[in-house]
Amino acid sequence: MEQTRVDKFIFSMALIVLGVFTVPVLINPEKGNQFLGSILGLISGKFGSLYLLVTFLIFCTLMFLAVSKYGNIKLGDEKDKPEFSTASWIGLIFTSTAGSSLLYWGFIEWSYYYTAPPFGITPESVEAAEWASTYGIFHWGFMGFSIYCLPSIALAYALYVRKIPNTRLSSACRGVLGDRVDGYLGKCIDILFMFGIVGGVGTSLGLGTPMLAEAVSKLIGVERSLGLDVAIIAFWTAIFSASVYFGLKKGLKVLSDINIYIYIAFALFFFIAGPTVFIINKFTDSAGLLIQNFLRMSLYTDSVGGSSFAQDWTIFYWAWWFALAPFMAMFTARISKGRTIRSVILAMCVGGTLGCALAFSVFGNTSLYFELNNILPVIDILQNEGAPAAIVAMIQAMPMGANVLLAVFVVLAFIFLATTIDSAAYTLSFMSTKATTDEKEPARWIRLSWAMIIGSVAITLMYGGGLEALQTLSVITGFPIMFISVIIAISLLKWLKEDSYINSSVQQSSSEKSEEKEYSSERKSS
Repeated sequence: MEQTRVDKFIFSMALIVLGVFTVPVLINPEKGNQFLGSILGLISGKFGSLYLLVTFLIFCTLMFLAVSKYGNIKLGDEKDKPEFSTASWIGLIFTSTAGSSLLYWGFIEWSYYYTAPPFGITPESVEAAEWASTYGIFHWGFMGFSIYCLPSIALAYALYVRKIPNTRLSSACRGVLGDRVDGYLGKCIDILFMFGIVGGVGTSLGLGTPMLAEAVSKLIGVERSLGLDVAIIAFWTAIFSASVYFGLKKGLKVLSDINIYIYIAFALFFFIAGPTVFIINKFTDSAGLLIQNFLRMSLYTDSVGGSSFAQDWTIFYWAWWFALAPFMAMFTARISKGRTIRSVILAMCVGGTLGCALAFSVFGNTSLYFELNNILPVIDILQNEGAPAAIVAMIQAMPMGANVLLAVFVVLAFIFLATTIDSAAYTLSFMSTKATTDEKEPARWIRLSWAMIIGSVAITLMYGGGLEALQTLSVITGFPIMFISVIIAISLLKWLKEDSYINSSVQQSSSEKSEEKEYSSERKSS
């Protein structure tokens, strides 16, 4: 079944907002980037601690839900069964989250921490190398996935327990905002979220396109150019347009399963053919360092030392995760009917963390090993030629890296980002339709429209040199979404408390009636 009723106000306003921000940047990219960069600097500089505190509180809330009686609550009726197998379900969550950005940062993020480490550590020292592998796992770990997980649970609870027939994140605010989410306040919230989704996906495109263009250039001997970048985005658009056309089960699920198989095989080759012992030992060191310093890393601002490490990395990452939280919440809620609250927390916070840790532990530590043992000057290539060139050079340094491995990497990066954008288009389609229930998918023309819009925005800004502005803007949108996430958390806890009280009252009443019947029957028999 398909849902064909479009919410014209949300759909048109989302397009207008996109136009307002993309056209000026296209006209004057330099001034547009400077303006947005100053806003981002103001937010991260003045309100950075707020990002850290809110994220930490969200993490604590999820840990409470996981170990409490609320963790057993089923997101649906007793008879509802999960729509996907557990493996496919976790795969859908992971692939829609990671994208090609995971491959990008998994290979080279360590180098930034190695050359400019936190806590006043000497750059390029042994201690810096220890922290270099740890911070990537932290930024792509429990804390970030917590930002995704809480609104996911809230929306799934609204859909499948509270039976609110609307797949929009504003529905998860109903416990606090009440019926106002049905009016323009709710629509404004949803429009803001939709813009954050397009901007967040633009960030992934901005990282993935140059990396993939560099790989394709080396693989087939074509010179790197703007035309190659545009061709790659156009091909991406064709892939996820076809996938989103066939829907969730026949399109996205199949693409996600293929993605997971290739990702695991690619990582396994690096693990076996690369520095296996170093990878294992370095992962063990990083895990120990992360567990020992988890609280410090979660709340570190360097207020005395005055470095910008937290602002440049941790706060930037949390803002980025907040910007994409609506997308992940709506998509995860859509595919999680029949699951318990605890299982959603485990799938996102544990499964997602392990999936990302695989990239940083295998690809990142292999790259670090090449640098430390003078096999490949990764940092020099990064500083002189850029991150895409460093990533491709590192892959080519592996056995069969010049052809076979590089070709597999191209396929993997294509599918990784196609899955993410596919999920985003699917989610945007739900948001722009009226009262979409969990049993109906948006019409194919709506899904295809959003797929084309995402590709068009990316190509337009790529041509105008303003893709960086869209990335920055997506992070800026994470600021108001952070406050809305607090409202969502309060709303969820309020619902859980109310429903728990109602259920306990019903059970108590049923128990009392049962005792009365037993007492009455005993009197009759006597």
